[in-house]
Amino acid sequence: MASIVPSYEYDIFISYRHNDNRSGWVTEFVAAFQEELAATLKEPVSVYFDTNPHDGLLETHNVDKSLEGKLKCLIFIPIISQTYCDPKSFAWQYEFTAFNKMAKEDQFGRDIRLTSGNVASRILPVKIHDLDPEDKVLLESELVGVLRSIDFIYKSAGVNRPLRVSEDHPQDNLNKTYYRDQINKVANAVKEIITAIKKYNQHNGEVPKEVVNSNPDKPKNLKVRIILASVIILALIVLGYFFIPKLFKSSEPVEKSIAVLPFKLLSDEPDKQYLADGMMEAILLNLSKIKDLRVMPSTSVEQFRVTTKTTQQIGKELGVEYLLEGRFQKDGNNVRLIVKLIKASEESYAWADEYNRTWNDVFSVQSQIAQAIATKLKAIMTPEEKQLIEKTPTANLTAYDAYLQGQFYYEKNDTEDGKAIFWFNEAIRLDSTFALPWTYLSMYYCRIASTADSPEFKEAKRTAERALKLDPTSGIAIVNMAEILDNEYDFEGAEEKIKLALKIDPNDQYILRNAGRFYTKLGRRDESILLCNRAIKDDPNNSTTLVYLTLAYFYADRLTEAMVTLKKYHELEYKGLSWLYYEILLDEGNIDKIIKETSFDDDDNARNVALAAVNFKLGHKNVAEKICAQLVEKKINNCAYWIAFAHTYEDEPDKVCTWLERSYASKEKHLSYLGVEPAFKKFRNEPCIKKLLKKMKFPV
Repeated sequence: MASIVPSYEYDIFISYRHNDNRSGWVTEFVAAFQEELAATLKEPVSVYFDTNPHDGLLETHNVDKSLEGKLKCLIFIPIISQTYCDPKSFAWQYEFTAFNKMAKEDQFGRDIRLTSGNVASRILPVKIHDLDPEDKVLLESELVGVLRSIDFIYKSAGVNRPLRVSEDHPQDNLNKTYYRDQINKVANAVKEIITAIKKYNQHNGEVPKEVVNSNPDKPKNLKVRIILASVIILALIVLGYFFIPKLFKSSEPVEKSIAVLPFKLLSDEPDKQYLADGMMEAILLNLSKIKDLRVMPSTSVEQFRVTTKTTQQIGKELGVEYLLEGRFQKDGNNVRLIVKLIKASEESYAWADEYNRTWNDVFSVQSQIAQAIATKLKAIMTPEEKQLIEKTPTANLTAYDAYLQGQFYYEKNDTEDGKAIFWFNEAIRLDSTFALPWTYLSMYYCRIASTADSPEFKEAKRTAERALKLDPTSGIAIVNMAEILDNEYDFEGAEEKIKLALKIDPNDQYILRNAGRFYTKLGRRDESILLCNRAIKDDPNNSTTLVYLTLAYFYADRLTEAMVTLKKYHELEYKGLSWLYYEILLDEGNIDKIIKETSFDDDDNARNVALAAVNFKLGHKNVAEKICAQLVEKKINNCAYWIAFAHTYEDEPDKVCTWLERSYASKEKHLSYLGVEPAFKKFRNEPCIKKLLKKMKFPV
C-alpha cells in the first residue's frame, strides 16, 4: 500500500535494533499501533516494519538500495532503547540519521507546523528505556534540540524495561503510564502530523476538485459579504475585549527565564558584601534546582554589579524575561532582605517582598523566595525539587558564615594569601558534617595542584571523598571527583561519575562543561562540543567554559573555531591558555608567527616549548635541546609532557617515549590528554606509546 501523499513510499517507517525484538516487544507494539491507527484515522495509512532480519536490512555496511525508497516516508518512528543510540549500528547510520537528513531536504521539511500552531518533528521517538546521559546527548546532537518522546517504560526500584501490553501490577509503575494510553498518544500524534502534511500538500499543490465551486458568487455579492463579515468580526473583538478580558490574557504563555542580579547592601559595610553575595548565590542555586526554569548563572550577571543600563536592556542582553533584585543587611542576629521581581521587557514589578528575620531563619528565607518566584513564573516544581530547595545545608550558622567568606574569596580566584582555604577550614572546624566547604576545599586544592602526586592533589582527593560521603547527591561534588579520577588516569571511574552527575542535574553549567572536558579527553568530539556549547549558552563569558570549549574544538581538529573561541577568552582579559595558542599555530604550520611574535599573554614558558618544537622541526637540534634543558631547570608545570611534545617534531620516537614515561612517573595532569593530542598521533603505533596508554587504562 502506497503513501497517502503521492511520491512517498510509506506513511510510517518503524526503525529499531533487532535485539530489542527478541521478546517480540516491537512486533506487539506495531500490531497494537496499527489497530489504534485504524480507529483514529479515517483513511488507511501504510507502515513499513521490517520483521525479517534477512530483509536486506542487516547491520552491515552495504546499504540495500531499496531502503532508500522505503525511508521516503512521512513519519519516522525510532524505537529508542539502551542499544539504539550506537553510531556504529545500521539502524542509527542508515535509518535514523539518513531520514533526518532526507526529511530536512524534502518538500515538507523535518519540522512542520500543526493546525494548532505548534511545531512537531516528523521524527516521532518511542522510548522503551531510560537512557544513559551520553546517549541522550548523542540523540539531541543529531536532532539539534531537546528529545521529545512518547515513553513506554516500566520503572520501579532497580527496574528499567519496556512497558508490556499487559502488566501484572501496572499500579506499581513509577512512571504512572499505561500501555493503551501510550499507544493512543502515538496514534494521535501521527494523526496531527499527517493532517498538517495533507493540508500543506493541498495548499501547495493542486486544489482538490471537491472544494471547487462550479457556481461562484458574483463579485458584487462577494464584496458585500466581505464587508459584513469584517463588521461582525470587529464587533466581536470589541465585545470580547471589554466583556471577556481573560480570553486575551490567559493565551499568552509565561516566560520562565530569570537572572538574579548581584545583591546590594542596605548599609555602608563593604566587609559584609560576602553575605549579600552568599544570599544571592543561595537563592540562585535554589532556583536552578527547578528544571522548569531557565536560570542564568552568576558569572553572566556579574557584569551588571555596577551598571547604568535599564532592566529592559539587561533582560535583553541576558535573554531573560525576569530579573530579581535584592538588598541585604545583617545587624547582629537580625537580617533584613528586600527582593523585587521585575518583568524586564516592561520594566515593571511582578512581585516584591521584605523579610525581617533572624539569622537563624536564613535558609527558610532562601527557600521561601525561590518558591515564591517559581509560583509567580508558573514554573512546575516537583516534590523532589521542593525537598532539595528546603534542605538545610548546616545547623551551625557560624559555620555557614565562614563558608560564605571562603566562597567569596574562592570566586575571586584567591590562591595567594590563602583566605579561601582559611575560611573553608574554619567552616569545617565549626561543623565537620557540612558538605559544601569540603567540596570547595577539594576544588581549591585541585586548582593549585601541579601533579597528581603532589600533596595538594592528595588533599584534594581526601576532601573530595569526605564531601561525597556527606552528600552523595551533590552534582558538583560528583563532578569534582570525576576530575580527580581522570587526572589519576582512572577514566572508567571518572565516566561513571560524569554519567551520574548528568543524571542528577543535566542543566547545571558546571556539570555540563566538566562533562565536555572529560569527553574531550576520550576523543568523543561531538559529545564534548555539544556539552560545552550547552554550558556556554547561558554563560557566554565564563572563563572555564571558554577554555573547555576551545579544547573541545582543538582536539576535534576544528582549528578555526578553536582560535575564535580562544581569542574571545583573551579579549575578556583571561589568561592561562598560551600553550594552546602555540599548539594551534604549530598545527597550522605558522612557524614565522611563533618566531617573530613576543610571548602570548607574557607566558615565556609556553612560547619556549613552541620554540623548542620549531627548532626540532627545522633541524636545529642543539638549540632545541638547550631550550628543553632550560625548561627542566625552571621546573615548569607538566614539564616532562611538554618536552615530549617538543620532541614529536623531531623524528626520534625513543626520546618522545622516554619523556612520556617520566611524565607518567611524575603523574603529570596534562598527560591525560595523551590519547587525543594531535602531536603524538604519528607515534601512536610505537610499542612504548601503546604500552603507556594501556597502563593509563585509556579507553580504546
